[in-house]
This record gives sequence, C-alpha cells and structure tokens, in this order.
Amino acid sequence: MENIGAEIEELVKEAERLIRDHVWVLSFDDRTVAAKAAADLLAAVGNPETQQSLPEVERLEHLREALAAVAIALAHVHGRLAWFLGAAATALSPVLHWRAMPAEDGATFGAVPPSLEEYVEAEEAIRRLQSILASITIA
Repeated sequence: MENIGAEIEELVKEAERLIRDHVWVLSFDDRTVAAKAAADLLAAVGNPETQQSLPEVERLEHLREALAAVAIALAHVHGRLAWFLGAAATALSPVLHWRAMPAEDGATFGAVPPSLEEYVEAEEAIRRLQSILASITIA
C-alpha cells in the first residue's frame, strides 16, 4: 500500500519551509492558480462526514476529480509551484489504479479495489494539499 498521506505531508512541509525561508516567493499568477486549485480540491473532496457517507464509486470519482484539478493547475504554472504540484500529482497517482466496481469476469487493467482506510487517507491528503494551497494564496 502506498502512503499517499505521508508523501503529501512531506511535500507540504518542504513547501512551508521554502516559503518561510523566502526561497520560494510566489508570484501573483502562482497565487491565482493556487487559489483556483484550492477551491477545486475543496469542491472535489469536502468534509470527511460527507465523503464517508458516499458510495465508494462516488468517493473514487471525487478523488480522481481532485487529481485532475492538480493536473490542470500544473498545466498553468512553472517553477517551484509546478514542481510542487507535479510531485503532489505523483503522490496521488495510486487513485488512478483503484476501482470501486466489481470486475466480474473481465480484465481490470491492473485496477484494484482500495480499502476504506485508503479512501480516508487519500481524502485527508487532498484536504492537506488544499490547506497549503489556500494558505499560500494569502502568504
């Protein structure tokens, strides 16, 4: 099992350090893209109670929407924000190999059903990512 949460947490800590040490100075455009990404992530994966009440198919759909939001933001930036978002997309990439539907007798192209704990971990990682993106828009 990949540790999505730990990978995102390490990225967030590095980003916070770089910003705090003034190594990473965000431009107006970076802040604009980060704000849009933060809003999109919040819309994709809301509060834990709501997410946990959804069927697994919808939870997985929301996780993939969040990954798409990160990829779209990545397409609009360069430099450190692009590197950060690229690493975040890589950390979240296991959700691309998850499936919420039964395989029946067909091939799954390597897709596997995640555990409920993996859903929770990925959702929490996205909330953490959303939090840092929202905070850097006002830093």
